[in-house]
Amino acid sequence: MVLGRSGCGKSTLLNIMGGMIPPSQGRVTFHGEAITKPDPSRILLTQQPTLLPWLTVHENVAFGCRLRKEVDDLEGRVHRSLEMVHLCGYEGYLPSQLSVGMQQRVCMARALVGNPSVLMLDEPFGALDTVTRSRLHHEVIDIRRKNPEITLVFVTHDIDEALALASRVVVLGGDPGHILADFSVASPYPRDPASPELRHLKESIIGYLWEESL
Repeated sequence: MVLGRSGCGKSTLLNIMGGMIPPSQGRVTFHGEAITKPDPSRILLTQQPTLLPWLTVHENVAFGCRLRKEVDDLEGRVHRSLEMVHLCGYEGYLPSQLSVGMQQRVCMARALVGNPSVLMLDEPFGALDTVTRSRLHHEVIDIRRKNPEITLVFVTHDIDEALALASRVVVLGGDPGHILADFSVASPYPRDPASPELRHLKESIIGYLWEESL
């Protein structure tokens, strides 16, 4: 989990990791190779759903794999991905027939269907209501449990969201972007935000962000 105030470079960091923009200095590597361009092994999920409005849920999920001609067992993979985000039965729906939360779950299914090595999430639940966000938090935890081979890099400015989901929280500062702190979160899921460990971590993170804002 990458946590920091608005404007500190969280989204820029994800775009560099995804190969969408080059770093201003240094380099980013993946399995020893420099990242210089986007690759389907690293998928970015943004805050707003990015579905093709004229395609059905099933067609949207399968679109990238069809484009890359990765069609082996594609029907089965699409079904398993939709099952993972609890959208079986909605295959024939258009995006306009779905809520924003459901559209974001379709985007998650589309990201998962190609079996990525890294799934990058850029504040994907920031525009959702509290109940929908909580439900999607549980789905993210379930995805991590069922797909331990996938590395999730999640950007947020919400401390509670970070502590609910992350096994590691990297706190960023800005001007220029730099790491303020790096915390491990060992609490089992589901987590109790009132537990002493999480309360202590939250107080520590607030302290770092407060000092950064002075």
